[in-house]
Amino acid sequence: MKYIPSIAFEEMSGSAKGVTAAKSRGRKYIRNKGTGSHVRTAAQSSVKSIFRQLSQSWKSLTNEQIMAWTQLAQSQAGRSVLGTSSKITGANLYMRLNYWIVFCGGTALTTPPTLRGVEAPSDAEIVLNPTTFTFTLAANPTGANKADLKMVIMASAPQSNGVSNAYAKATAIGDLQTAEVDELNIKAAYDAKYGTPSDAAPKVFVKWLYVDSKTGEVSGEKMKVVKLAAAAPTT
Repeated sequence: MKYIPSIAFEEMSGSAKGVTAAKSRGRKYIRNKGTGSHVRTAAQSSVKSIFRQLSQSWKSLTNEQIMAWTQLAQSQAGRSVLGTSSKITGANLYMRLNYWIVFCGGTALTTPPTLRGVEAPSDAEIVLNPTTFTFTLAANPTGANKADLKMVIMASAPQSNGVSNAYAKATAIGDLQTAEVDELNIKAAYDAKYGTPSDAAPKVFVKWLYVDSKTGEVSGEKMKVVKLAAAAPTT
């Protein structure tokens, strides 16, 4: 709840005793202090654990190693919160590449790799019904580093028909896959994480990308929304 304070509180700011003084459109008000959510999923804990490990290992690098990461970062770019291109630091690049290397089961690099680029995956046929959730790439990668590529499949929790975009809620489903795969059935892994889609929440937003397990580079993402269909007839 919000409360308009008297003039005696005009210069009040910050939080105390469970309330916060704030300002909106030139007017002061007091509201209950937010506590936020302290719930952490297993996936969030895993991500935090990797970054915590990398934060410590960055501090143990030599000056020469840090300079090498900084020099490579000058030729790379990141994305600001507004979606515009922005410069990144050597530490940023170290974290970004080594996160995926560790995620793929490798050991963090102390010196920067030779970047070679990662092609985006092909489109995919995705079928969701009460008994299966299949994912089939239209084509396999062709680049020279294809043997080092891993595919990450991400999906959102089941969404209602009124939701038009939930790609930001998609998280990794199941194990990492090799880049050259046949049809995958990810239903068991999906249901274990999110529960089974239903008529009330039939839509799932899916993303997939390639990761170079040796350099930590990632490809562009492919995206597709799928909707729960009736079960395939038995023969």
